[in-house]
Amino acid sequence: MVPVTAASARSGEGSAEHPSAAPGKRPGSRVAAHRHGTWFLVLPALIPILLLSVGPLLYGIALAFTDSQAGRTEPTQWIGLLNFQDLLRDTLFWESFRIGLVWAVAVSVPQFLLALGLALLLNQNLRFRWLARALAIVPWAMPEVVVGIMWRLVYHPDAGLLNETLGIHRDWLGSLSTALPAVVVVGIWASLPQVTVTLLAGLSHVPRELHEAAAMDGAGAWRRFRAVTWPAIRPIALAISALSFIWNVNSFALVYVLTGGGPGGRTRLPMLFAYEEAFRYGQFGYAAAMGCVLVAVVSILLAVHLVARLKGDDA
Repeated sequence: MVPVTAASARSGEGSAEHPSAAPGKRPGSRVAAHRHGTWFLVLPALIPILLLSVGPLLYGIALAFTDSQAGRTEPTQWIGLLNFQDLLRDTLFWESFRIGLVWAVAVSVPQFLLALGLALLLNQNLRFRWLARALAIVPWAMPEVVVGIMWRLVYHPDAGLLNETLGIHRDWLGSLSTALPAVVVVGIWASLPQVTVTLLAGLSHVPRELHEAAAMDGAGAWRRFRAVTWPAIRPIALAISALSFIWNVNSFALVYVLTGGGPGGRTRLPMLFAYEEAFRYGQFGYAAAMGCVLVAVVSILLAVHLVARLKGDDA
């Protein structure tokens, strides 16, 4: 019988605590190796983000503090906050900013309400529901340029479908009073499917047993929606409404194809204004300053939304 010494007892205790520990290797080294391996797997997705998103963003911010212009033979100089000082006095930019906010609200609010109603309808057990769902996402599958060209034909003053249907002759996109409302209608139609699909995905995870139990207790459709449906989809609804508002603030292609910012600047959104300053007038530094202001405004709106959502979750 082999005697048990103190050293062998201590070695036995260590092997019991870490039976899989290899001699000469500590657990911390395996954790570090695991972290390095994770970074190695993430790196292929991280490099395009840094090159295509973070890099241009930082370059645009730096450009806003210079006097960069197209066709200059002199080197670009650092001018500090001069572009932002000029921007504060630019009434045309702030008018486009006001139009952009009006556009974003006018598109986002009806869009969400219509998408919620359409999602509730498509969530019902209807005949040919699969066909209705497929047709509902058709506008989403079309590029914005194609949507803009199609709606230009609809609004055409001479042979447009809308004027032919109403039996009138009106230039919807060329009139000061109807240009912005006409563009808002197109914006709602083009972005409605993505909000609908998101809300429909949330509705599909609401247990039907809760609706059946509420109906047995005598709750009507509106009360079931308030007590069962809305609490379940509220996080998704808040997220998609915030994203929709941000997307609409940054709209460019659709309005550019429809009106180009006209007539008389009535549909000149901030992104259109910055585009004209950069690529029509060659004021790259000034246009970059406009982009910085838009990024700051969107970031503030997103921060307010996140804070409000966190407070709502805590409550």
